[in-house]
Amino acid sequence: MSNSHEPATMKREVSLFGGISVLAGIMIGSGIFYIGAIVLQRSGMNLGLALLVWLIGGLVTLLSGICFAELGAMMPKAGGYYVYLREAYGERVAFMCGITNFFLSSSGSIAALAVAFGAALSSIYPLDPLVQKGIALASIFLLTVLNIRGVKLGSTVQNLFMILKMLPIVLILVCGLAMGTQSPDLLTFELPETHAAPSFLELCSMVGFAVIATLWAYEGWTNLNTIAEEIKNPKRNIPLALILSITGVAILYVLFNYAVYRVLPFETIQQLVESGDYYLGTAAAKELFGSAGMIVVGAAMILAIFNSLNGCIMVFPRMYFAMARDGALFPSLAKLHPTYRTPMNAQIASAVMASILVCSRTLSELTSLVALCGIIFHGLTFFSVIVLRRKYPTMERPYRVWLYPFTTILICLVMIGLALNTLEQDPVTALLGLLVPLGGLVIYELFFRRRHDALEKERALEGKDALGSE
Repeated sequence: MSNSHEPATMKREVSLFGGISVLAGIMIGSGIFYIGAIVLQRSGMNLGLALLVWLIGGLVTLLSGICFAELGAMMPKAGGYYVYLREAYGERVAFMCGITNFFLSSSGSIAALAVAFGAALSSIYPLDPLVQKGIALASIFLLTVLNIRGVKLGSTVQNLFMILKMLPIVLILVCGLAMGTQSPDLLTFELPETHAAPSFLELCSMVGFAVIATLWAYEGWTNLNTIAEEIKNPKRNIPLALILSITGVAILYVLFNYAVYRVLPFETIQQLVESGDYYLGTAAAKELFGSAGMIVVGAAMILAIFNSLNGCIMVFPRMYFAMARDGALFPSLAKLHPTYRTPMNAQIASAVMASILVCSRTLSELTSLVALCGIIFHGLTFFSVIVLRRKYPTMERPYRVWLYPFTTILICLVMIGLALNTLEQDPVTALLGLLVPLGGLVIYELFFRRRHDALEKERALEGKDALGSE
């Protein structure tokens, strides 16, 4: 196994609660107010089936999370799944993943959240589009500076906004369950088009399509491993944070959607979905609190987006830092701040790339290009559990995947299904997206392969010298 040479060490300052806050903070975004409608629509407008789909989506995410729990506890290094891909398949595959994250997916996520933050503020107090972009850029700059000043400060900001954003969400949930007057019918299995029960194959197809929508809502759970080098007692806290946060978020999503069903009559839900108004959570808040409901929802959305943005800005640069430390990116990106022990240059580079995408008119097109790439790299990461079990059978594994290898194989099959679904939905865009990692491979061969190989030889010689001196 390759060893990473560290001129300076990072500080382990993120607690178990901090880890849960990072994951839940990124996962619970503004989508909680509208993705439920998409899930319901794909479930044939069946309330009970939609809740079951949320549970299935949570189970799929949890099974995925325990794969990351084994990998993170086994190799608690900065960089997340870049590290696991490197160890399982070599530097080229890992570099293709990392460079795709830097140019599109991770930077695109930061840019999209920053733009959404400006738009959310504008929904309460109308702002010029140029001002919204200015707010987006300012939020990236502010949070980058905060996170450069230490992972503890960034984690404190994450914890604070996590608690603040949960207050209005829990208010809607509790009031909906307690004050709702509807008795939702959870057992009727009828398709709205035929008013007949679906066949088994139709039911499986509906569930599969709806589960994909829930995975959008659960997205973000992979990010804790990226800051593994800064987590206290990572062998214990990484698995615990993954399991607790994913389970907690799944329960929250099921209860929140049931609370919406308790507040809004089914006919109202149906009319909203048919008209294209997917914000059922907003409609429920209006029903509960009147005009003040918009303030509650607006506050929740602003806080949720800001919380997710801070989490992304905190974790994503650690991958670029790990790549540079391996000789796969510019050496300057591997330097840590002398006082705060944060990867300052990698954080600045991430902020610059995200700012460029904020200013791009084709942000949504750019981010959609990487959908297939993300599924492929995640699938390879899950399969790396099997590869690394064979490659390093004696390595300490403080946490092991439940029901191995069936769990891992099942999740890999889910990833294959998602990849095929993505190809079916938009084959041209999906295949064009593959040009990004392929271009990354060319960049690696031209600019970084020799440096990486030289660094590996240097480390191998250092290892031999160390053994000789003993």
